Amino acid sequence: MTSQHPLYSRIYTVMADRIRSGEWVEGMRLPSEEKLREEFETSRGPVRQALALLRSEGLITGGRGAPPRVQKAIPSQPFDTYISFTEWAESLGREPSRKVIEMSHKLADASLAHSLDIPEESPVVTVVRVRGLDAVPVMLERSSYIMAVGQFLLSADLEASSIYQIFREHGVFPTRSRNVIDAVAADETDARWLSVAQGSPLLRVRRVTFDQGGRLIDITDNRYLPERATFVVENTTATPNPLNWQVVDEAE
Repeated sequence: MTSQHPLYSRIYTVMADRIRSGEWVEGMRLPSEEKLREEFETSRGPVRQALALLRSEGLITGGRGAPPRVQKAIPSQPFDTYISFTEWAESLGREPSRKVIEMSHKLADASLAHSLDIPEESPVVTVVRVRGLDAVPVMLERSSYIMAVGQFLLSADLEASSIYQIFREHGVFPTRSRNVIDAVAADETDARWLSVAQGSPLLRVRRVTFDQGGRLIDITDNRYLPERATFVVENTTATPNPLNWQVVDEAE
C-alpha cells in the first residue's frame, strides 16, 4: 500500500521517533547520509529533506559541513488531534504534574459570559494551575468552566487528577476544541509561577472546548515556556489544513 505521506516525511518520522524514545541519545552523531540512504533505500534528496526538518524542529544540530548530532528534544504538542495535557505528557512517557494556585466559583461578568456563551452573572468555576512534565513547570493554565461541569471540580483533588478524566467519570466527554495560538509577554502571575522575568516571551494557546453534545464547557488561556514546549501541525496535500490564519487588529 502506498503511503499518502512523502518519503522524506516518513524518514523524518522514523528518525524523530528514535530521538524522542531515547534510542538516539543527546550528543550522538547521526548515521551518515550514505548510511541513511541505504537504510531507507532512497536517494540523498529525501534524506536531506528529513534532516532539514529535524534541524528546523530543534531535534538535531549541525549543518554547513558540521555533522548532525542529536540535541535535547523540546516536547511537541500536536494540534491536528484533540488531546489533553495529561494525555500528551503520558504519550511522551513523561509524568504530568499539576499545582493548583487558585480555584473559585463566582458570577460571570459580561466578558466571561460572552466567551462561555452563557447569561451574564451565571455561576462559573475558575481554576488556575501550573502544569509540568516530570515536575518541571511547562505552562500556566487559566480555565473557566460553566457550572454544569465545573461543579464536579469543587470537591475533587485537582493536583492528583486530570480534569477531563473527572468530567468523563460524570458522563461529560470533551470531544472538540478550537485553539488560537499567539505570543504574549509574561505578566506578574506568569513570571512568579513560571520563574521567568516579567515581560519574557511566552507561547499562548487560547482554547474553547466543547462536549459530545456540542455544548461549550470551558475556555482556557494556557501560557507555555517556549524552551519547554512547541506546537506541531502536519499538513499534506491530501488532507485539509487544520490551521487557519487570522489578521490581528492593531487596535487590540
